[in-house]
Amino acid sequence: MENKKNKSSVSQRPDPVFHVKEECELMRFLMEKMPHKNRDNIKTFLRDQQVLVDDIPVFKYNHLLMPGQVVTVTRNKIGPKKSYFGITIVYEDNDIIIIDKHSGVLSVATGHREKNTAYSHLYDHVKKNNRDGKIFIVHRLDRETSGLMLFAKSTRVQKIFQKSWNEIIRERCYVALAEGVVDPPEGEISSYLKENRQMVVYSGQEDGDGQWAVTRYETIKTVPGFSLLKLSLRTGRKNQIRVHLKDIGHPVTGDKKYGATMNPIGRLGLHAMVLAFRHPVNGREMRFETPVPRKFHEVV
Repeated sequence: MENKKNKSSVSQRPDPVFHVKEECELMRFLMEKMPHKNRDNIKTFLRDQQVLVDDIPVFKYNHLLMPGQVVTVTRNKIGPKKSYFGITIVYEDNDIIIIDKHSGVLSVATGHREKNTAYSHLYDHVKKNNRDGKIFIVHRLDRETSGLMLFAKSTRVQKIFQKSWNEIIRERCYVALAEGVVDPPEGEISSYLKENRQMVVYSGQEDGDGQWAVTRYETIKTVPGFSLLKLSLRTGRKNQIRVHLKDIGHPVTGDKKYGATMNPIGRLGLHAMVLAFRHPVNGREMRFETPVPRKFHEVV
């Protein structure tokens, strides 16, 4: 009994935090700050993404630290990315899971027949590690949209996100392959969004007629017939980007529902690229970014 008690008390100790006073490589810095650990121990910390520099995971031993930075060695092991059919887990701790969802995979089942969903794969993953483990949906991506999604591991964390979403979320950026050359190359699109009985979302400008939505866009690259756009959401409405790009005459490629006439990559040209937020439990600032899908670059 005594051993169990000691083990429990150790697990609740705060993560070690070190302040950088002078320019130094990460390995040497940690060897000096943690003399009871050897190089192999520290390499393991780096491999499992347990070393955070200004709350961002770092895995290179020769990462150059600058004065004023803060290094944390967290007890949350991330380890190598785990992939299941249609999803890749990019981050996991005791409270949240971040995944990269592939195009064609539902976020969550809409009926009893769909089994290949991001939710179902994560549910199985959590149960393998903890028989009592659970996951809870926080937000969704359309089936044909790929990219970063966030799930909670408890109703408490889910409710924190739902209650304080606008305060917690720092950045949500998408990349889209759009039809035509967008002019002007950057701008802001705003409207009230409303859904009809056919489950098609459309824009209106009458005050209060639907949910207010704002999308900021900037052009990354163009070729004749196509534009690669970066889009930032000030609001997160259903089909928001797809409707707004349709509104300006440059629908997302492959999006027949919202006016697209071309499908050069055989899928919807929309990817959730960046997700940044304040951790709902420990308060750390977290930022995740995935690369632009290769198929997008084959066109532009």
